[in-house]
Amino acid sequence: CQPEMGDWYARLMYQSGTHNAAEPRPNPVNSFHVARYGHPTKFGFKDVIHTWQAERWDPTKLMALYKRAGAKYFMALASHHDNLDLFDSKYQPWNSVNVGPHKDLIGGWASAARANGLRFAVSVHASHAWNWYEVAQGSDPAGSHKDEPYDGKLQAADGKGQWWDGLDPQDLYAQNHPLADANWEWKPKVAATEPGPDPRLPDQAYLNKFYNRTVDLINRYNPDAVYFDDTRLPFDPYSDVGLRIAAHYYNHSAALHGGRNEAVVNGKKLTPDQRKAMVYDIERGKAGEILPQPWQTDTCIGDWHYKRSRYETDGYKKSGDVIRMLVDIVSKNGNLMLNIPLRGDGTADDKEVSLLEDLAAWMDINAEAIFATRPWKIYGEGPSTQTAAVKGQFDGTKDIAAFTAQDLRFTTSKDGKTLYVIAMGWPAGGKVTIRSLATDSPQFPGNIGTVKLLGPKAKLTTQRTAEGLVVTFPANQKPAPGQVAACVIKVALK
Repeated sequence: CQPEMGDWYARLMYQSGTHNAAEPRPNPVNSFHVARYGHPTKFGFKDVIHTWQAERWDPTKLMALYKRAGAKYFMALASHHDNLDLFDSKYQPWNSVNVGPHKDLIGGWASAARANGLRFAVSVHASHAWNWYEVAQGSDPAGSHKDEPYDGKLQAADGKGQWWDGLDPQDLYAQNHPLADANWEWKPKVAATEPGPDPRLPDQAYLNKFYNRTVDLINRYNPDAVYFDDTRLPFDPYSDVGLRIAAHYYNHSAALHGGRNEAVVNGKKLTPDQRKAMVYDIERGKAGEILPQPWQTDTCIGDWHYKRSRYETDGYKKSGDVIRMLVDIVSKNGNLMLNIPLRGDGTADDKEVSLLEDLAAWMDINAEAIFATRPWKIYGEGPSTQTAAVKGQFDGTKDIAAFTAQDLRFTTSKDGKTLYVIAMGWPAGGKVTIRSLATDSPQFPGNIGTVKLLGPKAKLTTQRTAEGLVVTFPANQKPAPGQVAACVIKVALK
């Protein structure tokens, strides 16, 4: 986040243009880098790290805000594709204690989360550095620096007299191997196309180092959950490293908790059977129905990494959209993990703080309809249930749906005696018809008890017919802050 230019900076800064020769065009991240820092032949990502101080980072203050906004668990980035460990790493010299801010960021986050009663989690993305960083070995194809190598080929001996003297750039860039392909692929293919080792596949030393780094992270900070930015587990299916890490983590958790495993491992693109062993994660997407096992959406209010232009153009998700997204996910047995990217100095900007305060205001009224609830027999009703389900990874803006007040979502108390009916907006005319509670409803043919609106006191009137349970608000009832986004009707089931 130090350059405040959004995602994948450590890769994009080395790409002076697209690989499409038929349509070359400047890469704005590379252009920004050259203008701000200098050319990547002289000033690489290792040097960007050196400028990063996170001097205003206050995890205690931030965590208190996250908790007010409703967070029950907090996940911190332990390592990204840029291969920098953000903790006091025993096996990766390029870490945030040795370089950059000289702070144990994971340690600070962990202490703040636990002091606020939140479960603590970490995300691990460094399995991809082997291929992702190959562009650092390249050079400009044209211009005044044509064919001059970027700093991705530097070795430890080149650091004499430099600020990084004593460090080996190859521990960061992981590029002591031939280039695999001009056209990088996220997932290396398993089969080699030529005799001998396939350069797309990490060597054993890289695999061993990843294992040691991740196990060290687990043993040192005892996270309650680990998210791997991989399909299933890291390096699957061509290595069992990820599987061995998962086994160690589950056993480690059991040892900490008297034989009871409390560890959560998130995985993407899991089969139904795999979801019995790991928690299914849908990145920037969501399930289209109630899933039998708990699952998670992880998404962000803008970019995963801080992008100043998002702030300047008011490009964040709106708080009402986030609230409705949360409600929809919870109604389907899911959890929402929402990313709030921090600036290079370690702070959240005023628009991010305002969004979190809006969530806190909504939670002050409606939290009981979300936390410790369970899905009902159906997740909801209304126009949005008739549209194609949004599923899969990277649905982008589709994780924000065009809900209306006619769209209802359901959650229940653990004992099943309370139904929470959440209208995705303040109803025009102050009337809500809950068709799933009609007199002949297959979902609930039993009797209805008290019906009330969460929040400011309001005397509701109800009528149950063959069309549904019609709930009418007082004519002068005005929504409290947050209820414009979604309001909750609490229904006692007899």
